[in-house]
Amino acid sequence: MIKVGKTNSALQILSLLLVFLIHSQASTHYNWVKVKEATYTRLCSTKKILTVNGKFPGPVLQAHKGDTIYVNVHNKGSHNITIHWHGVKQPRNPWSDGPEYITQCPIQPGDQFKQTIIFSNEEGTIWWHAHNDWARATVHGAIFVYPKRGAGYPFPKPHEQVQIILGQWWRRDVREVLEEFIRTGGPPNVSDAHTINGQPGDLYPCSKSETFKLLVDQNKTYLLRIVNAAMNTIFFYSIANHNLTVVGVDGSYTKPVTTDYMTISPGQTVDAVLITNQQVGQYYMAARAYSSTLLIPFDNTTTTAIVEYKKIGNNFTPFSSTPPLPHLPYYNDTNAAFTFYDSLKSLANEHHPIDVPIKITNRLVFAVSINTFPCSNNSCAESNGTRLAASMNNISFVSPKTIDILEAYYYHIHGIYKKGFPDFPPLVFNFTGENLPLFLRVPKRGTKVRVFKYGSIVELVFQGTNLGAPIDHPIHLHGFSFYIVGWGFGNFDKDKDPLNYNLIDPPLRNTVAVPISGWAAIRFHANNPGVWFLHCHLEHHLTWGMNTVFIVKDGKNKKERLLPPPPRMPPC
Repeated sequence: MIKVGKTNSALQILSLLLVFLIHSQASTHYNWVKVKEATYTRLCSTKKILTVNGKFPGPVLQAHKGDTIYVNVHNKGSHNITIHWHGVKQPRNPWSDGPEYITQCPIQPGDQFKQTIIFSNEEGTIWWHAHNDWARATVHGAIFVYPKRGAGYPFPKPHEQVQIILGQWWRRDVREVLEEFIRTGGPPNVSDAHTINGQPGDLYPCSKSETFKLLVDQNKTYLLRIVNAAMNTIFFYSIANHNLTVVGVDGSYTKPVTTDYMTISPGQTVDAVLITNQQVGQYYMAARAYSSTLLIPFDNTTTTAIVEYKKIGNNFTPFSSTPPLPHLPYYNDTNAAFTFYDSLKSLANEHHPIDVPIKITNRLVFAVSINTFPCSNNSCAESNGTRLAASMNNISFVSPKTIDILEAYYYHIHGIYKKGFPDFPPLVFNFTGENLPLFLRVPKRGTKVRVFKYGSIVELVFQGTNLGAPIDHPIHLHGFSFYIVGWGFGNFDKDKDPLNYNLIDPPLRNTVAVPISGWAAIRFHANNPGVWFLHCHLEHHLTWGMNTVFIVKDGKNKKERLLPPPPRMPPC
């Protein structure tokens, strides 16, 4: 992590092109990042990967609640890039949100783009990552959002704060993995390792010496800022012989809940307090996949790091020759996964109030499905020679390739997208039933968006289906945080299930885990004008089309209107 003061001259700006300005006392920060290739060795083999400033994971970005940050992204790599600030609501400013061909065209090699990152009520841990192709496999990092200057935490101030980034590693170039499964129509090759802070850990070949090690003092508190940056893995995570107290998720505080494990989906973050109250020695932290169906191939390896207590005088005796491993739920323990999720509640106190929408103006149900498309001569890799796909409400989203949707919306350019994304599944059936007819598996392709009036109060139920391969779906909405007011297994019952909603202290998140063969209900105020991406954060599901776009129209007042575009957007 590099810290520098604000620059005051062109000479300084040029000399700091490679530097991430991490923190300043002012409310406006200036940052420069260089996206470039770097050589990394993992699992006994070496390859070039795309990085920010040569680091994997990338640098930590630090801010205080309500700050504004300017980031100049300079693409020194050989492929297009975009950067998304995941969990930053960007009020009225989708121009810097980042998803390729949704809110901007990509930053081409040699080009640069100055992004304005406007923080509002986020507080805790969020993150940033690439948002085109599969570049986010290595282009990602944490964002620490501290309380406003002069304010404190709603829990005792920790002795130290530590990023824990969970990820995936392929021996092959991830672009090759992407291109292959698009070409064949089958599922992507599973990763060769999971990682903690970029390292696979002791249980993998050629990895022991570089295993991430967290050095701690005994009887201190550490705030772990945990990010799931993995492409396609929901994780169980734990530390041997230690409990963790969750105090925040997705940039919002929660009521403290103490647990010996946690579930964290791609796109989600967790703030957890670790108290180092055990015997001096070494302990493994570990993460492995939660995969609710064993019918789908997944990476079943376990990544580890080491929590090592510092020596006290000359009395240090190693705990054992091998640190103890934590107990993690079994791979397909859906009950354990959602017991953890169900334990999370918003802090909802005087200093951190919540505003759960009650008077709903728009009720929506989106069916999320794995699908297939036919291939000519049955030439694709899926069963019966078909091609795997994914959809929301039977529409497999097709991104534009010549101009982004935000520009088309702002400048009234026709033919790029269509309005009228359906509020309800166009085909109603027993979504979680068995032996569903094959014709239901084939969706329609389209670039349809859902338009909201400013100030709409939305309830959206995501309904999982058993089409194709039933599995959990972490769904992320750009531009908003939302309250998860309910979830369950089976088909959503519009008359009975809302009676059990939590409208008192539901968790406030930006990514919701929709359970296998089940549903999840969220509520939010559509009060952020602009164009905002909605998608599954399992990267292959996004590639297959489990996406759509929300457009929130301008309100009447000046502060309810979309900001004008910056002087220069990346050209298509």
